[in-house]
Amino acid sequence: MAEIKASMAGSVWKITVSVGENVTEGQDLVILESMKMEIPIAAESDGTVKEIKVSEGDFVNEDDVLVIVE
Repeated sequence: MAEIKASMAGSVWKITVSVGENVTEGQDLVILESMKMEIPIAAESDGTVKEIKVSEGDFVNEDDVLVIVE
C-alpha cells in the first residue's frame, strides 16, 4: 500500500482518478495549484486507487496524504 503525499502546500486543483481505478507508475493522480503553478502528483507504482483523502478545492500542506494506492 502506498500513500501518495503532497510535495508542497497548495490547493487541490483537479483529481484525475477515481476509487477502484487501476493506475500505472508515473500516472498523474492529483494536480495541485500553488502560486499560479500546476503541480502534478503521480503514482509511485502500479496499483489500484483504494481511497482518495482530499476533494477538489481543499488546501493541503506538504506531506499530507492525498491518495492511497494498493
